[in-house]
Amino acid sequence: MERRKFLTAGGLGLAASAVAAPAIAQSSPEVRWRYATSWPKSLDTLYGGCEYFTKKVAEITDNKFQIQPFAAGEIVPGLQVLDAVSNGTVEMGNTALYYYWGKNPAFTFATALPFGLNTRQQISWLLWGGGQELVNDLLKEHNCYGIPTGSTGAQMGGWFRKEIKSLEDIKGLKFRIGGFAGTIMAKLGAVPQQIAGGDIYPALEKGTIDAAEWVGPYDDEKLGFVKVAKYYYYPGWWEGTSQGHNIINLDKWNALPKHYQAAIDAASRDTFTWITGKYDALNAPALKRLLVAGAVLKAFPQEVLEACYAAANETYAELSKSNPHFGKMYASLTAYRGEALPWFQVAELSFDSFMMRMRTKT
Repeated sequence: MERRKFLTAGGLGLAASAVAAPAIAQSSPEVRWRYATSWPKSLDTLYGGCEYFTKKVAEITDNKFQIQPFAAGEIVPGLQVLDAVSNGTVEMGNTALYYYWGKNPAFTFATALPFGLNTRQQISWLLWGGGQELVNDLLKEHNCYGIPTGSTGAQMGGWFRKEIKSLEDIKGLKFRIGGFAGTIMAKLGAVPQQIAGGDIYPALEKGTIDAAEWVGPYDDEKLGFVKVAKYYYYPGWWEGTSQGHNIINLDKWNALPKHYQAAIDAASRDTFTWITGKYDALNAPALKRLLVAGAVLKAFPQEVLEACYAAANETYAELSKSNPHFGKMYASLTAYRGEALPWFQVAELSFDSFMMRMRTKT
């Protein structure tokens, strides 16, 4: 009798397991995605961050959700990632959305507004100031959904064949400059060029361009710019930060199980820390090596910075009137900046300034 009860109970348990197993399997399906990026493989922080992201997603989902990264040019060119995700050529991509300012100037807010926010302010505005909701309103028009991922931190002003002493030296300058900042430089007489990272060095070497900005010392060293243009300028006023994004085809995103969406979100946020922390660790020693290799470190003249600032604000005023997305984002960002800057001055700036003074005394 007892044996019969045990077998009956055991049978029920086995039956329950048989029902439960397919349900679990269905909730965690095998998914394979392709992940186009805007970065060459030589950039082990930007492209390396994409590899890190895909490994994290696989770990979180017990290898059920596999995302394969592709470097720029392997599926589509680096500046066509948004199009590839939008039209479903790939399920997702990693890029700097300001590359697509030609589609809508408001895309610049997702990456960096010239004379805008620093790295911490940018991610704070996106996540807590309503910025990402506005970015996704714009991305929705392209059948995409975006999540912030790695940031390079504040960038350098770029590599120049000739010294910049005044505004006159800007006129006619063929300058590779990313995104929307080129329109501001054009107001001062420069000739902006948008060229993907892997194509910048040959353009500088051949004299097709006179100057180029990319990221900062660590990546700039890898791409070899010091060999063909020795003047290294700062600050990169157009990029107080440079915020990257994972972008996902909206139909593919909506079709994912919720816990797979959560895996992408969690891995994207983790990748932000990985990329930004790595750049902060590696840029300082890379800058020292570049100086030894012959780089001449120069600050942009105050005259040039002030002229660029005035041209930027003039451009923003014009676009805010004609472009609804731009107007909403600019109003949101400037309101956030007005609140944030005094706090950063009281806390961050005062601390950093004091530490620099103490460093020079020891």
